[in-house]
Amino acid sequence: MAGRKIGILALQGAFLEHERSLRRCGAEPIEVRTVKDLEQAAALIIPGGESTTIGKIMQRFGLDEAIVSRTKQGMPLWGTCAGMILMAKEIADSEQPGLRLMDIRVRRNAFGRQVDSFEADLEVEGIGQCRGVFIRAPYVERVWADTRILAYYQEKIVMVQQGNLLATAFHPELTEDPSIHRYFLEMLS
Repeated sequence: MAGRKIGILALQGAFLEHERSLRRCGAEPIEVRTVKDLEQAAALIIPGGESTTIGKIMQRFGLDEAIVSRTKQGMPLWGTCAGMILMAKEIADSEQPGLRLMDIRVRRNAFGRQVDSFEADLEVEGIGQCRGVFIRAPYVERVWADTRILAYYQEKIVMVQQGNLLATAFHPELTEDPSIHRYFLEMLS
């Protein structure tokens, strides 16, 4: 991991928590706000936040096209919560801007409003038991092509992977458990 910078999209949302988690894993996080910043990153995390706002800012700075291009070249990309929404090819009942990268259909705010936030233990394929923090979280309604389902919560899909793309409906960065960050870093090899 030494010498490899892991980018965190730092336009809006919970990027500082991801930085802390990455440091605990021995990785070097960098904040990505421009295409030039993205060029320095070996991988990228799109954090939770407000997906419509993040999508519009990405478009304004040309980051959306740059991210799509880099992921098509193999750069690992992980979206948490809003990041999952932005990565989805289909967003139920929404025409918001996004990257349209992953063969998934998501439903925004599917577990309720901010006051309905909760934590739950999840069984994650390839990792084991993890704690998930759900805040106005989406879930995946449908997957296709070679998208793998890695975790469910109450029969709802909350974690998926498709090649170099990883998405979680929950926030691992808000727990003390670095296992999902480690899993993402292993995608670099």
